[in-house]
Amino acid sequence: MWRRLLLKGTTCLLQVADPKFLHQRHFPSLRLVTHRLIHRPPGAPCVLRLRAAGYVLAHGGTRTYKKDAKSTVEFPASPITVTDIKQYIRSKDISFHDGYSCLHIPSIFVDASARKDGFSLFIDKTTGQFLCKDTLVEGGWEDLQDCLEVMQKEGQDFLSPHVLLGYPDSVEEQEERERELREVQRIWSSSVPLTDLPEDEAQLIKTMFQITKVSNATLKKFGVRLFKPTKSLVFPWFGGPDSSLKGVKLLSAQNTDTERVTYNEATLPKCSSYYNLFGLPLVGRMDSEVVLTGHELDTLAVSQATGLPSVALPRGVSCLPPVLLPYLEQFKRVTLWLGGDIRSWEASKIFSRKLGLRRCSLVRPGEYRPCPVEALAQGKNLSRIINTSIPAAHKSIVSFKQLREDVFGELLNTEQVAGVKWTRFPELNRILKGHRKGELTVFTGPTGSGKTTFISELALDLCMQGVNTLWGSFEINNVRLAKIMLTQFAMQRLEENLEQYDFWADKFEELPLYFMTFHGQQNIKTVLDTMQHAVYLYDINHVIIDNLQFMMGQENLSVDKFAVQDHIIGAFRKFATNTSCHVTLIIHPRKEEDDRELQTASIFGSAKASQEADNVLILQEKKLVTCPGRRSLQVTKNRFDGDVGIFPLDFIKASLTFSAPVKGKHKLRKVSTKPENEEVERNEVVAKNDEVKKEKAEKANKTTKTPRPVKNPATGK
Repeated sequence: MWRRLLLKGTTCLLQVADPKFLHQRHFPSLRLVTHRLIHRPPGAPCVLRLRAAGYVLAHGGTRTYKKDAKSTVEFPASPITVTDIKQYIRSKDISFHDGYSCLHIPSIFVDASARKDGFSLFIDKTTGQFLCKDTLVEGGWEDLQDCLEVMQKEGQDFLSPHVLLGYPDSVEEQEERERELREVQRIWSSSVPLTDLPEDEAQLIKTMFQITKVSNATLKKFGVRLFKPTKSLVFPWFGGPDSSLKGVKLLSAQNTDTERVTYNEATLPKCSSYYNLFGLPLVGRMDSEVVLTGHELDTLAVSQATGLPSVALPRGVSCLPPVLLPYLEQFKRVTLWLGGDIRSWEASKIFSRKLGLRRCSLVRPGEYRPCPVEALAQGKNLSRIINTSIPAAHKSIVSFKQLREDVFGELLNTEQVAGVKWTRFPELNRILKGHRKGELTVFTGPTGSGKTTFISELALDLCMQGVNTLWGSFEINNVRLAKIMLTQFAMQRLEENLEQYDFWADKFEELPLYFMTFHGQQNIKTVLDTMQHAVYLYDINHVIIDNLQFMMGQENLSVDKFAVQDHIIGAFRKFATNTSCHVTLIIHPRKEEDDRELQTASIFGSAKASQEADNVLILQEKKLVTCPGRRSLQVTKNRFDGDVGIFPLDFIKASLTFSAPVKGKHKLRKVSTKPENEEVERNEVVAKNDEVKKEKAEKANKTTKTPRPVKNPATGK
C-alpha cells in the first residue's frame, strides 16, 4: 500500500521548492559539492569571515567574474607546521591545550569575564585555520597572527568580532542568502512533527523510510518533521550561540524497478555550505564519548538503542569537513559507525586519521554488523556492536586472525572492492573492473594523440559519480582544461550555444572538482604539500598529474634525469598508499617510429614507472591510418586481477569525447604519404612489372612442359 502511495503521492522536491536552493543528491550515493575557497589576496588587509549567519560565501544565481576561482586549490608558500604554531603561541604568552586534531586557546574575540569556556578557540594542527566556537569567527593562520599583533600593539585584551572586516557580498549573493533563509523558514514552518500526525499516517511514513522501530519520542527529541508536499523527512540544523535555525535537510523515498527503496537528499543551503552535525545540540558539555554515523536515520537508531550521544556527518561518507573537527574535540572516544559496506569502512579509516587514531574505534561491516538503522530493524544489540568495535590505531605487524574479517569483507563485497565503475567506458570496466583508492596509474600515449583530452573525460566520468578530484595540469592552463571538461560534460560545443553556458556551468560547478594553480615546471615537494593539503581539507580521492616531465625542475640539471624521475615516481607511490588516494600520472613516451605501437617499455624511464604502477594505460594511435577507430586504449598492467586488453576508441570532435565504436562499423585504410602524381607513376610501374612477370611465367611453363609420346606405325606403340 505504501509503495503505491509513494509512487502516486510523492512529488519532486524541486517542484515544491525553488530549484536554485534545494540541492538534491542521491542516497546512499554520496556526492560532494565543491567549496568556495576564500583566501587573502597579496597585500590585502586582515580579513576574517563571520559565520554568525551560518553560511560560507557562495556563488550567486548569476555569473560573476572573480579572480580567485572557487575550484582552485591554494596552498601557502611556506606550509605551517604544528611546531611553528606552538612556538608562536608561546612567544605571545598564550596558554594552550594540545588536543587531538586542534590546539585550544582562550578566545581573543570574547571578553575574559564573559567567556563560557576557557579554551574556545581552536586552531587546526594541519592547516592553521582557526574557529571560535563562542562567536563562530573563523579564518586562516595569518589572520590569527594579524589579530594577535594588533592586540599586542594596542594593548587590548580581546577584539570585537563586529569590527572585523569581511569580504563584501555582491548583490546577487546577498539576495541569494536572503532567499535561502526565507526558503528554510518556509519549509520548516510548513512541516509538521510526526507526533502530530494520525497514528495510521505516521506508521505509513515510518514504513516508507524503514524506521518502524524508531519511537516517536526519539523523533521528537531530534526535532524530525514531515514535509507533506513531498512526503519527505525534515532534519533541522540548529547552531550558533543562539541555537537558531540555519538550514534543513530533506530526505525523500523513491521506489525502484527492483522493488527496493532508494533515498534522495536535498539541503538548504547547498551542500558546500551545509555544516550540520545532526544531533550535536543534544550532546552535553561533559560527554566524553560519541558515535559518529554517516546518516541521520542511523543517528536516531544509535541514540535510541544505546543512549549514547550520536551525531551524523552532513555529507555522509564522502567528506569530513575540517571546520567540524573543533566540535568533536571534547570526546575522548569516537566510534565511527558510518555504514555496513566496504566503502563506509574505507571512509572510517580515512576519517580516523583526521580525528586522531588513538581515540577512534571502528565498527567493521559484516553480516552481523549492518548500518545502525538496519541493525535496529533486525533486533540486533547495538551496544554490543559498539563495544566490540576495533581500535583505529594498530601495530606494524598483524596476523591473519586480525585480517580474517577484512578478507571476508572483500569476498562478500566483490563489486564494491573493485571500485567505482566508469559509465562512459564500459570496456575499461571489463578489464580494470573499476577505479580504486590507493592505486597509482601510469598513462602514456604519442604526442598529439589526445592524452589530456582522454584522461580529462576519464576523470570527469568518475567525478560525476562523486569521486572528489584534484587536477594538476602543468602543461596547459586551468582555463583551457576547464573549457575542455565543460564541453565534455555538456556533450556539445558551447561556443555555438552561449545561451546555455550558465545552465551547464552551474551544473559543472556542483562537481567535486578542484584545480591546482601550478603551471610549468614545479618542485615536487611543493606539489606534494598541495596534494596533502587538498586530501585533508576536501577528502580528495583522485589526483591527476599532467605530466611527469614538467615535475622535473631545472634545479636538478646536474643530477641524472632518470634518478630524478625515479624519486618523483616513488614519492607519488608513497603518497597514494599513505593517503588512500588514487594518483593518475601522465608520462610522455620515448620517441618511436610512426608505424610502431607503444609498449610498456616505451614509457620514458619505464623501469621504475612500470614497477611502481598498479595500472599502466597506453593510448595507441595508428598515425598511418585514417577514419574513426584509429585510436585505441590498451591496458598492459592490472595489479588488481591481472586482466589486460585493448579496445578501440572513436574521437567525437563536436563534444571532445571518446567512445568505443560499433563492431564492424569502421574499416581502416592506410594513408599515403606521397604526392598524388608519384602515387600514379608508382602504380603504373607496378602494373608493368606484373605484366613482365606474367609473360616470364608463361614461357617457363612452356619450356618445362613434358611432350606427348608419338606412336610407332610399325608396332603401334
